Amino acid sequence: MLAKRIIPCLDIKDGQTVKGTNFVNLRQAGDPVELGRAYSEQGADELTFLDITASHEGRKTFAELVKRIAANINIPFTVGGGINELSDVDRLLNAGADKISINSSAIRNPQLIDDIAKHFGSQVCVLAVDAKMTEEGWKCYLNGGRIETDKELLTWTKEAQERGAGEILFTSMNHDGVKTGYANEALAALAGQLSIPVIASGGAGTMEHFRDAFTVGKADAALAASVFHFGEIKIPDLKSYLCGQGITVREGRRENGEGRR
Repeated sequence: MLAKRIIPCLDIKDGQTVKGTNFVNLRQAGDPVELGRAYSEQGADELTFLDITASHEGRKTFAELVKRIAANINIPFTVGGGINELSDVDRLLNAGADKISINSSAIRNPQLIDDIAKHFGSQVCVLAVDAKMTEEGWKCYLNGGRIETDKELLTWTKEAQERGAGEILFTSMNHDGVKTGYANEALAALAGQLSIPVIASGGAGTMEHFRDAFTVGKADAALAASVFHFGEIKIPDLKSYLCGQGITVREGRRENGEGRR
């Protein structure tokens, strides 16, 4: 079995880490550079940085902040928010990102997935999907969960895989920030139809929720924010717990790295 990954997520607004519930009621959670460094030292497998208002505000992700975070971590780094064209990808990779997460821009222009995969490789392209369970099933949303689209979760992610996406980051808007567990049924459906890794996002509140995302939801990785930012779950403790549950995880790092670059 491939080792399951634990991924802290930095949701960034106005240069600060924030966290909300169901995509609203944001509160500050700390300095992104300090948080990134701490998670790298604690043994996180990857770090995700999402500029959550870039698409809505029609601007580019903060490359300078990406550069500062990248200099302080030694784990793979995914960056998303306001990425609309190949030059944006190039700029953020040069700033220190390893992977690029696209959401709104991919729904508006699916060809962007093909272009990123062709120019930079599928491993660079993460399709982020913000979806909500509606009366008509799982619908995908644009602009940080503000605008409903006609895209259906399973259909859209399958198309994205065929176009060259290397991973799917699925956030259940129904579960986001409420800490009652991940959307495991939807995760299992995604894992059953896709051959690329699926990252679970939205709903982590306890260590058991991570276990269930991996065992019931069949996720390849689990992303979380507030439980890590506010010290409710420590990454070394989580990895130790998962190991005890028979789930393969990578051993935590202990070095004080001087950055990857």
